[in-house]
Amino acid sequence: MPRVLLLLPTTTYRTRAFVEAALKLDVDVVAASERPSTLAANNPQGLVTLNFNDPERAAQQTVEFATRFPIDAVIPVDEDTAVVAASIAQALKLSHNSVEAATTAKNKLLMRQVLSRARVQVPRFWHFSLDEASREVAARVTYPCVVKPVFLSTSRGVMRADDEKEFTAAARRLEQIVSSPKVARRGGELAREALAEEFIPGVEVAVEGLVTDGEFKMLAIFDKPDPLNGPFFEETIYVTPSRLARSAQQEIVDTTSAATRAMGLTKGPVHAELRVNERGSWVIEVAARSVGGLCSRALSFDGGISLEELIIRHSLVEDVSSIKREARASGVMMIPIPRAGILKEVTGIERAKAMADIEDVVITAHLTQELLPPPEGASYLGFIFSRAEAPECVEAALRAAHARLEFGIE
Repeated sequence: MPRVLLLLPTTTYRTRAFVEAALKLDVDVVAASERPSTLAANNPQGLVTLNFNDPERAAQQTVEFATRFPIDAVIPVDEDTAVVAASIAQALKLSHNSVEAATTAKNKLLMRQVLSRARVQVPRFWHFSLDEASREVAARVTYPCVVKPVFLSTSRGVMRADDEKEFTAAARRLEQIVSSPKVARRGGELAREALAEEFIPGVEVAVEGLVTDGEFKMLAIFDKPDPLNGPFFEETIYVTPSRLARSAQQEIVDTTSAATRAMGLTKGPVHAELRVNERGSWVIEVAARSVGGLCSRALSFDGGISLEELIIRHSLVEDVSSIKREARASGVMMIPIPRAGILKEVTGIERAKAMADIEDVVITAHLTQELLPPPEGASYLGFIFSRAEAPECVEAALRAAHARLEFGIE
């Protein structure tokens, strides 16, 4: 059987979906994490510990492992392992994105610079250090703008500023976020770097796709019906298929394709975020990984194939170009955290599940967990899933189910 290396940080939501997909496909799995497993001694061929903070070291560790247990493909399941996966693939001489391309996708500054040179439409941006005097930086940007770190995801640390006073406050708040030991360790040298970007009005969409031999194929365009205008940018509802005009959808695909080519992405999943207005499509982000959280459950393909199955097949050089998304509309709500505090109670789950067009309600936060909303937080209370005949029915079901849920937060 082919053997796939899955890079699974202990904090990821994606482990179960990828492992189940591999078992369904009769593929051997090597689960790699940054922390040793107590079961590793009993399963040396299936569990390995890698240093995700040091891609070169992780590649060396994997080469040593592969001398005993050969690996046919490596898959990063989220943002934190994309560069590591590219380093490992390079060391094992496997088809994958280059380290340079994966690094560009991970670093928002590099991405902006590369896309600007390629004349892909992106917001105007200003790079600055958090060690600079924020008032001096505030004087050289235009407003409204969006302040963000160069390395974090899930809208963590992303804030809108409408004037110099708000910019200064946002920069100070961002410094506090990236100064926490865990975040600073994760960012390394990048933890002190930040961007200010021109705020782009319009609707926002997410694009899911695969790149094969440098060619981008769109799998789904998700509408985000809740406006994302700030002051923070927590995502909530994704619905597909998109209700935008066909011409707008084609431009979104063309822009995403141009971005992946400019960044040098050649193989693997892509998750992109774009803004759309009367001036066209604007690239906000292109990540060399699939959609995060449990959101992939909102996608199903021919014969009930999951996104994870599709990614594994693709990684093993199977031709998946003819596989299409299901005909029905579908969507997910990432249940937002309304306020900071300790989660004490969740009620209404069964009532929400019983509603028409609701497929499932999954609460991922646990009781007694400390909750942090954006911009400090990077997680959700859970996920609501819907399938229906039309996108508007999906959106209505998600909102109605969410209204049935109550969270006790102290």
